[in-house]
Amino acid sequence: MPIAKHWKPRSSLSAEWSPPDMCGIAGIASRGAAPIDPWALKPMADTLAHRGPDDAGYAMLQPDRNGSGGFWAEFTDPGFRHSNEHLPVLGDDYSKQILGTEPFSVGLAHRRLSILDLSFRGHQPMNGRDRRYWIVHNGEVYNFQDLRAELELEGALFQTTTDTEVILRLWEREGPACIERFDGMFAFAIYDRIENELFIVRDRFGVKPVYYAITPDHLAFASEAKALFASGMVPAEIRPEGLIEYCTFQNTLGSKTIWKQVELLPAGHFLRFKPGTSTDPTINRYFDGFPDSAEDGTTIDAEAPRVATVFQDAVTRQLVSDVPVGSYLSGGMDSGSIVAAAGRSIPRLHTFTGGFDLTNVNGIEQGFDERALAEQLSYLLQTEHYAVVLHAGDMPAAMEQITWHMDDPRVGMCHQNWYVAKLSSKFVKVCLAGTGGDELFAGYPWRYRPGLTAPDETSYEDALFHAWHRLLPHDELANLLAGDMLPMLESGRESFDAVMADCRKGDPGSSPEQQVLDRIRRTLEFEFRTFLNGLLVTDDHISMAHSLETRVPFLDNALADLSWSLPASVKIDPSELTMQEHGHIESSGGKKVLRQAMESLLPHEFVTQRKQGFSPPDANWYRGPSMDYIKSILLDKQTIDRPWFDQDFVRSCLDQHFEGQRNHRLLIWSLLSVEWIQRHFADQCTSRQAPAAIEVTGAPEPTS
Repeated sequence: MPIAKHWKPRSSLSAEWSPPDMCGIAGIASRGAAPIDPWALKPMADTLAHRGPDDAGYAMLQPDRNGSGGFWAEFTDPGFRHSNEHLPVLGDDYSKQILGTEPFSVGLAHRRLSILDLSFRGHQPMNGRDRRYWIVHNGEVYNFQDLRAELELEGALFQTTTDTEVILRLWEREGPACIERFDGMFAFAIYDRIENELFIVRDRFGVKPVYYAITPDHLAFASEAKALFASGMVPAEIRPEGLIEYCTFQNTLGSKTIWKQVELLPAGHFLRFKPGTSTDPTINRYFDGFPDSAEDGTTIDAEAPRVATVFQDAVTRQLVSDVPVGSYLSGGMDSGSIVAAAGRSIPRLHTFTGGFDLTNVNGIEQGFDERALAEQLSYLLQTEHYAVVLHAGDMPAAMEQITWHMDDPRVGMCHQNWYVAKLSSKFVKVCLAGTGGDELFAGYPWRYRPGLTAPDETSYEDALFHAWHRLLPHDELANLLAGDMLPMLESGRESFDAVMADCRKGDPGSSPEQQVLDRIRRTLEFEFRTFLNGLLVTDDHISMAHSLETRVPFLDNALADLSWSLPASVKIDPSELTMQEHGHIESSGGKKVLRQAMESLLPHEFVTQRKQGFSPPDANWYRGPSMDYIKSILLDKQTIDRPWFDQDFVRSCLDQHFEGQRNHRLLIWSLLSVEWIQRHFADQCTSRQAPAAIEVTGAPEPTS
């Protein structure tokens, strides 16, 4: 009979609203007759404690075969027994008795970051009324209130007011077909005890990540790769092909990661698996991508008002919260537009920015500090504004912590994001970000130029492949790799080709002008599927390291659908790209329809200014104050003895940078990241605790 002595019906609880939570999820399912080890779930959840410091829960499950009921057991964590008095504690005598005698084929774990309500109403794992379905959920479904109202009209009864229960109820009615109806950022797992099926789902754009690993005996999943290592079932071993891919693109494409066995569930997909069987899980796409846009003669003047309206609705949709909501504010158009739109609903919105100490910085990096523009916008939009100033020593001070959290290294450098997220978390739990605006509306004109006028698609793809090498040109990449790695050199091209095959081609018989527009759209789609995915993984890991929920209004379903329905010609003037095959292209030439749409929210000078990425002056800092730190890590014997890189070539690259001959800042950051994640995970049996903060003189302090 089911183990239910400790279960308390949720219908007895108060029906006050419980806001959505940002969380960490994890789970294990058996791939054969042998049961799971239920005790592996706690170290997995403990590793995700930073994602959910407010609650923890566990469920051990058996399938309900032939209506026999099966066994199920639900526990709270010892640290949260005070808020979950209705549940037994994992580790007490009762749990030891049950887990020592009953075999379970599925285990679920959850760590909760509560936006407001700390009661057990929103405790997870959550189950349906008959305990057929069990769910762990990370993220938010923004349209959950509309979906709930629809279900209530049809007679559905709710025992909580969370979006998690709406997912559960809709799944009971529609099964996996309901996934397409969710507008939000989410990763969740649902186990159906009657059908004995486990589903793991990632949102359509991949805002919230979920990783999985398949071993001979188990399927394991978690919000972060390190939780898989903490299970004891997945070794932390570098995947050579993944490392080469990272060194090619400063990113990994598709599901591959830098770790053996660890896969990232692709955006817009769900995994389906029958626990207790030896069958392999299937990966299923539920979001097919965007339809072709027609070059139908529409104009910027015609489309800008529609973009403005849908943008305002998207921002407003993401303001639902009972805690203060803030926003990043860089001084650029994307974050400024979000702040202006949010300010119509929230007076004195909290805003946050980061700046850089430019003492002894020269060259182009002298223009990297946007604090003045951010402060000017803050004044105009009447926000409560805070800034943090980064100094040359702040990367070394935080690198060990950052790389423990950033266990799946991706595009760019992120210590600047780390410090701004840390600042924001001192004031708010929810922060809006402008991620996705450039990828949807063509904000990087120089990226769309390669191969536009190539004689055929093969030549176009070759040009694009070489343009996306972020660390070294392709003809130098082989020099970076140790001899045993060279046979796998083209693994990056294989992954590139796989993504490009999924990006829609234009009509080969179209006019040269239309062919250019088709290629711009195809390049945008490649960037959206790869570069944006890398940004989102980074944003998630960095913000959740500080228990901060980051929302991305540009990736609202309706706004993204509208953007992809627009022809490329209203986003960027193709003649500006084809007439100038080489040299600098002004970033203000992109996002034309968005710029006109945002004239209703921002002063003209902020709409038309050139783009300035949020990047520290690391070319200068790496050859100055940070040089000794870089040498201490990259020229250390522990690093040199690893089998991946040609150390003579690494030394030559460092010398080139230190002497001012070449700018290798991205390569240096990437080499530091790869070395540190090996020290955290590959060199350890397990690593369940984040390293303590390193105290250094000159650590950044918030200023208001």
